[in-house]
Amino acid sequence: MVVMARVSRPERPDLVFEEEDLPYEEEIMRNQFSVKCWLRYIEFKQGAPKPRLNQLYERALKLLPCSYKLWYRYLKARRAQVKHRCVTDPAYEDVNNCHERAFVFMHKMPRLWLDYCQFLMDQGRVTHTRRTFDRALRALPITQHSRIWPLYLRFLRSHPLPETAVRGYRRFLKLSPESAEEYIEYLKSSDRLDEAAQRLATVVNDERFVSKAGKSNYQLWHELCDLISQNPDKVQSLNVDAIIRGGLTRFTDQLGKLWCSLADYYIRSGHFEKARDVYEEAIRTVMTVRDFTQVFDSYAQFEESMIAAKMETASELGREEEDDVDLELRLARFEQLISRRPLLLNSVLLRQNPHHVHEWHKRVALHQGRPREIINTYTEAVQTVDPFKATGKPHTLWVAFAKFYEDNGQLDDARIILEKATKVNFKQVDDLASVWCQCGELELRHENYDEALRLLRKATALPARRAEYFDGSEPVQNRVYKSLKVWSMLADLEESLGTFQSTKAVYDRILDLRIATPQIVINYAMFLEEHKYFEESFKAYERGISLFKWPNVSDIWSTYLTKFIARYGGRKLERARDLFEQALDGCPPKYAKTLYLLYAQLEEEWGLARHAMAVYDRATRAVEPAQQYDMFNIYIKRAAEIYGVTHTRGIYQKAIEVLSDEHAREMCLRFADMECKLGEIDRARAIYSFCSQICDPRTTGAFWQTWKDFEVRHGNEDTIREMLRIRRSVQATYNTQVNFMASQMLKVSGSATGTVSDLAPGQSGMDDMKLLEQRAEQLAAEAERDQPPRAQSKILFVRSDASREELAELAQQANPEEIQLGEDEDEDEMDLEPNGQ
Repeated sequence: MVVMARVSRPERPDLVFEEEDLPYEEEIMRNQFSVKCWLRYIEFKQGAPKPRLNQLYERALKLLPCSYKLWYRYLKARRAQVKHRCVTDPAYEDVNNCHERAFVFMHKMPRLWLDYCQFLMDQGRVTHTRRTFDRALRALPITQHSRIWPLYLRFLRSHPLPETAVRGYRRFLKLSPESAEEYIEYLKSSDRLDEAAQRLATVVNDERFVSKAGKSNYQLWHELCDLISQNPDKVQSLNVDAIIRGGLTRFTDQLGKLWCSLADYYIRSGHFEKARDVYEEAIRTVMTVRDFTQVFDSYAQFEESMIAAKMETASELGREEEDDVDLELRLARFEQLISRRPLLLNSVLLRQNPHHVHEWHKRVALHQGRPREIINTYTEAVQTVDPFKATGKPHTLWVAFAKFYEDNGQLDDARIILEKATKVNFKQVDDLASVWCQCGELELRHENYDEALRLLRKATALPARRAEYFDGSEPVQNRVYKSLKVWSMLADLEESLGTFQSTKAVYDRILDLRIATPQIVINYAMFLEEHKYFEESFKAYERGISLFKWPNVSDIWSTYLTKFIARYGGRKLERARDLFEQALDGCPPKYAKTLYLLYAQLEEEWGLARHAMAVYDRATRAVEPAQQYDMFNIYIKRAAEIYGVTHTRGIYQKAIEVLSDEHAREMCLRFADMECKLGEIDRARAIYSFCSQICDPRTTGAFWQTWKDFEVRHGNEDTIREMLRIRRSVQATYNTQVNFMASQMLKVSGSATGTVSDLAPGQSGMDDMKLLEQRAEQLAAEAERDQPPRAQSKILFVRSDASREELAELAQQANPEEIQLGEDEDEDEMDLEPNGQ
């Protein structure tokens, strides 16, 4: 049962409370200025009727009007009470009045201002809300304005009142100028583009401005260009042409876009001729192919759109003669623009590098069929290109210029051009030499042979001040007298047109200047030989040899010795020998083989056989290791032909000592075969025995098969046993070579980069040597199985490794050469067999 009581207080005769409220009322009476007591009481009465709860808040605030907690909770509760009511309900006005009463004491609390403003925004009271925001900004310190402005701006943007919003944004930018981009975006959205352009221009010119969106200064500039160029009728307060041209000087890497923006501005403004002038200026000033492509494509699109618009207008209004002429003019202008593209692109590349020779040649090719333009282009090219900065060969411009005049029958002009070219200070001597050669070739093509000789003699004449060929401090005119290109052409002309003495003088001069090549020396000697001056030709060879070292002198020596032998044969044998000794002195092994063979041939044909053998012997030591085998073969062949095969024994022995194992093995087989043919069986067997030490039975089965066949034909029981014993001994020797075995096993297993542990994965604890021995036994068994089947032998000797069953099987074969052994001898043999092993 709820007990209701009315408290008779003079100040509050209408106060009513329940029995459960008595403890809280008593506590408040004792501590009426305690916020906590009031909050506990309010928390307890949360379920009470709203008027009762509001009355309690009012009692508390009357005693504690400066309590932020009480006001915040009270206002929040009042707003919640009217949340679902219509905004025209009088209760809203009561809540607003409550907020106004709160701000008498709480005007410095931004949270309450924000809640109140948001509450007014929900009511849709625009003017009241704006004035409340302004009151909040006036009441709060400036350090807390940043909390009010976001909501204020959201309120301004939510209503179609651009003038109010603009004034609000202007005030906001005084507090936060870095938020100018937000204001600009709002101006764009509200179609106030003139002020947006002004603000954007201010931002672009402010070097200290940092974009909140992370945009660079160029991006902002590009936005400005797009804005002012695409809206010429709405942006009136800015000089668009000056702004974009200022950007052309600031952002040189984006010229194409800026030029297109400027042209687009004039197109949208209706100034088409001015736009065309801008395009023409752009394609004549841009420096990169990318910018040129952007501008040219935009220019072509503009012309196409103009033609299309003209055709559409003419079709709607009917064609007149004036329209036809105008349309033909536009079409002609467009065709000319398309045809000019290669030339304009070439101009861009030449602006990048005016010293690019190849681009000048391409420019001339673009003017094909227009002589005046070609002449102007060549003239501009030779005046522009700096030889020291040129990319390519600058002399080709002069040569091509002269060739153009020559092709058109103007020889005098061609000579003038080439004469001017000879006075140009080129970077390389070879450029000037090429010009002089072209002068000579020009005269030769028109059969002015004397003039060609005169020009080349003039080019090779000694200058007043001599200089070294590679002395860059001297002009090329003082160094061209050492150019081999000019001297070579002069020598060719002298051979064809001059006298013997003049040609000889030219070659002597080349040798004196020490600019000759081995081919020049050989040509000089051949020239002298053709005119029967044999000793003079040999002197030319000698002079050439003194100029060069190995390996450049190789061709000179080979030609000289061949010519000398062909001329004198054996008449001047000692002199020929001296020449060969000089040639071989210091000769690299790579070039020694040819000279030694030529020397040995000389001795064989005109000298002594022993001298020839001595030469061959020296050759086997002097040549490269890769050529030694071939040299020994030649040596053995010649020795056998001259002295007989018995004389080759020493050569074979020396070859076996010197050559690698592979070649030495082949030499041993040939040596043994020769001894066998001579009937020297013991010698052959000794050779086989010696060679067996370098023949692994697992890899050289052919050798052991050959020795076996030899013993079958010429041996007996003891020699067979000895061969088998040696084979086992050699195999055991190779089995103990760990490195060889490891490489062989890895080769078989297909792992060229493995280790010994790779042979038994998962058995890391096993001894490596034991693994190697096991693998060696497997390889030996495999090699035994892989051997070709043995031929049916006719020998029934007892083998040291044969079992009794094998002997019994062999004894059953019919063999007419079988050796009959007695039983006693058999038993003695078997008793001795273990010892024999």
